[in-house]
Amino acid sequence: MKIYTRRGDGGETDLFGGPRVAKDALRVEAYGAIDETNAALGVAAAASASDDLRRISQEIQARLFDLGGMLATPDPERRARSRVPELAAGDVEALESHIDGLESELAPLQRFILPGGSPAAAAFHGARTVCRRAERRLVSLHHREPIAEASLRYVNRLSDLLFVMARVENARAGVADVEWLGRER
Repeated sequence: MKIYTRRGDGGETDLFGGPRVAKDALRVEAYGAIDETNAALGVAAAASASDDLRRISQEIQARLFDLGGMLATPDPERRARSRVPELAAGDVEALESHIDGLESELAPLQRFILPGGSPAAAAFHGARTVCRRAERRLVSLHHREPIAEASLRYVNRLSDLLFVMARVENARAGVADVEWLGRER
């Protein structure tokens, strides 16, 4: 089987069990942004020296793949027949548990911080911004075609976790977060 099919050369793609749509359709934008988030998280995990953060990242990548599959399969009956996994409240709670556990290693924030620090922290900050873009795409889709609330909550909470993971990377590397001090007046 070849990797290319030529079916998308005209700017359209197939949804799983659905119609052909333009490659810039809201649904395609949404699952494409989830795919970008997944790849950015893979880059961050590869840069990390922490086994636990790499493990958490891989768990999240699997859930993001599930979410992409759900978004690429608009028909709920087709999703059920094909056993396409959907995110649930427990998936959001797992992210919150990771946030709570990792935050216990950190000093409370007193100011906003600038993205950066160690290379791994910078990569997690980058993944966080890509995740926020994905969230905006999901919200745009949700306004037209409602999607599961757990999916929206998951992506919102994920960006919080990625922020915490960036801070943990810096703390473990002995690199201080750079506080935003505003303009000197």
